[in-house]
Amino acid sequence: MTTRASGSAGGLSIRITRADRLGFRLDEQTKGLIERAAQLERRKVSDYCLTAITDAARRTIAEHETLSLSERDRAAFFEAIIDPPAPSERLARAFAEHGRRVGT
Repeated sequence: MTTRASGSAGGLSIRITRADRLGFRLDEQTKGLIERAAQLERRKVSDYCLTAITDAARRTIAEHETLSLSERDRAAFFEAIIDPPAPSERLARAFAEHGRRVGT
């Protein structure tokens, strides 16, 4: 996708050109369903599909990037941040080894 800005009497105008393509095959029933939905929204099929696919992609990404905690887990998380436990002997050894290898 390319974006080009140019001056005009009304200010800045932006022209977006879509160059990338995404193609897929579908059965006649699914195609009819999509065409009917696009028609009901008075949109072109390609615009309807692009919006639907983009919305689904955003939802999928948000679901995978969002962490939902129970009230108990949230409380435990914040308690660990506010008052962290002392490092265990194993963790202390790991930090010491890391410092030896990295030199910090």
